[in-house]
Amino acid sequence: MPKPIARSKTRKSVAKRFKITASGKVLRSRSSRRHLLSTKNAKRKRRLGKAALVDETDVARIKANLPFG
Repeated sequence: MPKPIARSKTRKSVAKRFKITASGKVLRSRSSRRHLLSTKNAKRKRRLGKAALVDETDVARIKANLPFG
């Protein structure tokens, strides 16, 4: 019998941290939103809550770990 073609699995740790948009861009969440929030002003905390784009040098590695994304 022929050997089946290996299927690449989704890295669940990557799937929890990143999201791929319909146009193929990769989104990430911003850091510094977990603690020490009383020293940060409201505008900064609002901005940290929004998603940011991943740098283009890292996109290929992230997409390789999200084959079905």
